[in-house]
Amino acid sequence: MNTGANTISRIVEQQRVYFASGHTRSVESRLAKLRLLKTTILKHEPDILAALHKDLSKSSQEGLITEIGLVIKEIDYHIKHLRKWSKARRVSTPIYLLPSSSYTRYEPMGVVLIIAPWNYPFQLLMTPLVGAVSAGNCVVLKPSEFCVHTNKVMNTITDEVFAKDHVAMVHGGKETNQALLAQKFDKIFFTGSSRLGKIVMQAAANTLTPVVLELGGKSPCVVDHSAKVNLAAKRIAWGKTVNLGQTCIAPDYLLVHESIKDELVEGIRYYWKSFFGEQPEESNYLARMITPEAFDRVANYLNQGKVLYGGNVNRESKFISPTLLEVAEADAPVMQEEIFGPILPVITYSQIQEAIDFINSRDKPLAAYYFGDSATNKQLLRETTSGGACLNDTLIHISNHSLPFGGVGISGMGHYHGKHSYETFSHVRSFMKSPTWIDLPFRYPPFRYFRWVRKLLT
Repeated sequence: MNTGANTISRIVEQQRVYFASGHTRSVESRLAKLRLLKTTILKHEPDILAALHKDLSKSSQEGLITEIGLVIKEIDYHIKHLRKWSKARRVSTPIYLLPSSSYTRYEPMGVVLIIAPWNYPFQLLMTPLVGAVSAGNCVVLKPSEFCVHTNKVMNTITDEVFAKDHVAMVHGGKETNQALLAQKFDKIFFTGSSRLGKIVMQAAANTLTPVVLELGGKSPCVVDHSAKVNLAAKRIAWGKTVNLGQTCIAPDYLLVHESIKDELVEGIRYYWKSFFGEQPEESNYLARMITPEAFDRVANYLNQGKVLYGGNVNRESKFISPTLLEVAEADAPVMQEEIFGPILPVITYSQIQEAIDFINSRDKPLAAYYFGDSATNKQLLRETTSGGACLNDTLIHISNHSLPFGGVGISGMGHYHGKHSYETFSHVRSFMKSPTWIDLPFRYPPFRYFRWVRKLLT
């Protein structure tokens, strides 16, 4: 059911009144809400896991690891550090401004909008919510319309924890998004595709609203001849099939040194069989594509190369098996578009500079992965760029709340997680305190002491 434009307008106005009342500014009240949010999430853990399985066929283990667990740890991190973050900090004052003193402090933005995608429907809505509440804001939440069961549970949780004047969830598709973007917010936080990110940014420009865009892209995975091939195969096989590859930081394509290609391919095949058995469609640990349209888009990529492993599909169940695809044409659609599914293209190189040049010839990715020795690690980090990176692993950087998570260029702007979420949803206010017991005459006309001022300033 779509939330109407009039209802959205009323929610935003009520939240502005609530924010102006000052109820969200108290650090103790923020901490109380975060603690209650954690308790309520844990109470509804079985419901969340059941809903994730209905929407995406996620196993309870994967749901706990990639959705609920990350949110709980995010809440814990904010509860531990919020008092410290919220204190005013004294910064240095230049000699020519003494005896004044200088400070900064974080203040809430006001009423913020969070738009979340469907691939991690719980985590990608709740994690930014934690940051927004921690920073003292009122929040309008817009989950994806494709995850109706998870949305229902999240709606229950937010209603139990927050008054709608503080945090409210709205529902619907394109019309709801348009109604939301017609409102004036103090910040918009969007996670989704680059195509939709452009629409959000264009709408925000009309009201000069700052935005955080968490997008995606084609995240490369480079495996050099110096890599521990068996371990690389295992970690790549895992990273590519979490949520059936419907992960914004999933390895999107493999750049493998020609001397170890066959060994790596065999290793990935081995581990996919080890994880999911000879009949992966029967496995309890593989999710499904979210919609028939998503299935069709990804299944069409199978015709754009040579299938080295996998390639099995079932449209009725929206299943695509984990697949290795040897690609001969670098300009094929499978190498131009973010795959967002369990197909992993394989391309060989002979010198590491070829891999670096290949990455740099494309848009800046959200993540980059490298397996090999430390010297080439450093070269790859120095000569390429990405939102984040893992060396000799995949995906795990997203779970460290001390690391900022975000994109660069077409893969996004702004970042969050941990303190970075608090900062993202805050305004850093600077202020100076000047004493009244003295008033130095240097600044005032007729500038009798100008030669001393000149010495200080030049």
